[in-house]
Amino acid sequence: MKEKIESILKEFLRKSGYPEVAFSIDFPKSKEHGDFSANIALILSKQLKRNPKEISNEIITYALKYANLFSKVESAGPGFINFFINESFYISVLEEILSRGNVFGKSLLGKGKRANIEWVSANPTGPLHAGHGRQVALGKAIANLLEWNGYEVTREYYYNDAGNQMNNLGKSVYARYMQIFEPGFPFPNDGYNGDYILDTAKKIYQENGDKFKGSSDIEYFRDYGEKENFHRIKNTLAKFSIAHDVFSNEKDLYKNGDIESLLNAFEAKKMTRKEEGAVWLKMDEERFTKDKVIVKATGEPTYRLPDMAYHINKIKRGYDLIIDIFGADHGDTYKEVLYGVESAGFDTSIIKVIIHQMVTFKMGNESVKMSKRSDNVYYLDNLIEDVGIDATQFFFVMRAANTHLDFDIELAKEQSDKNPVFYLQYAHARISGIFRNAKDIFDIFPETKVNLSILENDNEIDLIKILSKFPFEVQSAYSSLEPHRIINYLNQVAEMFHKFYHNNRVINTEDRETSIARLKLCEAAQQVLKNGFSIIGINAPDKM
Repeated sequence: MKEKIESILKEFLRKSGYPEVAFSIDFPKSKEHGDFSANIALILSKQLKRNPKEISNEIITYALKYANLFSKVESAGPGFINFFINESFYISVLEEILSRGNVFGKSLLGKGKRANIEWVSANPTGPLHAGHGRQVALGKAIANLLEWNGYEVTREYYYNDAGNQMNNLGKSVYARYMQIFEPGFPFPNDGYNGDYILDTAKKIYQENGDKFKGSSDIEYFRDYGEKENFHRIKNTLAKFSIAHDVFSNEKDLYKNGDIESLLNAFEAKKMTRKEEGAVWLKMDEERFTKDKVIVKATGEPTYRLPDMAYHINKIKRGYDLIIDIFGADHGDTYKEVLYGVESAGFDTSIIKVIIHQMVTFKMGNESVKMSKRSDNVYYLDNLIEDVGIDATQFFFVMRAANTHLDFDIELAKEQSDKNPVFYLQYAHARISGIFRNAKDIFDIFPETKVNLSILENDNEIDLIKILSKFPFEVQSAYSSLEPHRIINYLNQVAEMFHKFYHNNRVINTEDRETSIARLKLCEAAQQVLKNGFSIIGINAPDKM
């Protein structure tokens, strides 16, 4: 309907000889102000230097030609117009929800387009810790949002496997392996202390015995550790039903010449300078305070050069949209990387970067020290064990990415309406319970003609109205890449459903027609909840 109102208003501008102007159509906060509100008269009055009330009256007269759509159109305030939609329209929306089912709310905004979303991308030096969870859950939901809006999505994982972190992994595994034979063998100061390192070392011993005792082949231990850690990481992601399509790594950028080619391109453009043996990229003085080192004096590139080459590699693959999800520690560095990509002559407008803030884990009002395991790390697997996969996914997504998140572990465990994921899933389960009870009374599931027009009291119409907004909410969340908007909306759906259910008897053996119509309304509410759950990435239980 929003698109229809927009079309009518643009038609008015053309036929009235008014200039084309950009105006907005919003949902009023109070239903007394109608179903939609437009600021078109205000915008026109400013441009034409005319009284907005006069312009509003012209628009209202024109809009009322569409009497089949609007029950009332009225002016409000200085230049706003409120539109009241005929209830018959909402009955048609209810029919659409029931007929479209699992695809209600999907759009074709991205049809024919390809998107790449790169996230998680933790170096395989160990299992994912609980703090990684926010990025894991956000990426899953955003990828779902893109697919709901028609994109073909490639899920990608990029990791640095050519730096000191991976060498330290190899040294750590080797030290634990040697300690099997020599308990006093020194462990590196910058090594990884997790129990998983010991487990990896024991596995090497079980497969090879003392074959590598005293070996200087750290590369073997590094590669073995990388393989084992990726196995752990992929198993954790599988619990979220996440399977990346592409795994890219830094080594390949060296092998295929991408990094060398980029460095040569910078030098050809005279974008570099040398100082004390290091290579510096000249930065725009208006955007950055100083030049940045891209190759150290040792000849080893800093993270910037491979990351620039990696993004160019993705651009060359022909995506229409490239999304990166980073933690707050990348808040400044990604700008340097994108500047390098621009300087090499590539368009970065298709790259969208999402920076998420950190997470504090709490038990009620007390902050949780991340020391649940002997290596002082609270792993993402531990969190899933503690609160369940749905609560884990939901809690990480329920706030805007750019805000700090307090993850209340006790609340996430709670089986009551205080727990926000329980509250939503219970609404879905409650409707399933209604159907189970109804099945004993009515033969409702075979397709029969249902008179939905008898749904006309305020609770029924208000519920249908909120359900009708789902496609708009999906597109809005996609436009901003903010899946938490879906959760905010679903809370409204659940609240409106509970209000309807509390005030209206759904199953009434003395009024079969009304009962079946209300059951169909329940079915539509459950469908919207289910569709929303599929976007944010949680299950839709039938019992709780």
